[in-house]
Amino acid sequence: MVSLPLVRDGARVGRLSFIREVPEKPSSYHRQVFGVSSRISRSLVLISVVMFMSELDIQIPTTFDPFAEANAEDSGAGSKEYVHVRIQQRNGRKSLTTVQGLKKEFSYNKILKDLKKEFCCNGTVVQDPELGQVIQLQGDQRKNVSNFLVQAGIVKKETIKIHGF
Repeated sequence: MVSLPLVRDGARVGRLSFIREVPEKPSSYHRQVFGVSSRISRSLVLISVVMFMSELDIQIPTTFDPFAEANAEDSGAGSKEYVHVRIQQRNGRKSLTTVQGLKKEFSYNKILKDLKKEFCCNGTVVQDPELGQVIQLQGDQRKNVSNFLVQAGIVKKETIKIHGF
């Protein structure tokens, strides 16, 4: 293993380590990447690798929180509450459309009754421990449901997210 110090502007930035040594006779890969002829020894190839690596701008990674954006959205002020319209595949060609995220002040049973009459399909309201009340309809009714909710004035078009396929 070869270890060399990295220095930038007179300050030591870190160390560059090579675990694998370059063979005595450079391969076609070394000739292609570093422009090394087969006559140059192993040390010159290492020097060219060090020169190549030191020319790159090395950045030390900082801590990254993948949930920072989600936590910021949950903080309240100005966050949108979306209505999610999803499709779930049952068996064969059968499918189930679910609607979640409607405001609690609406009567889910009345909305379900109108949806069932409008689209000639069966449906139910299911109580989920995580998601609250969810409307389930038979068949792929995603576009129909989203259009119905907008036309009835229950939600705005910008707050509907259609998922699936």
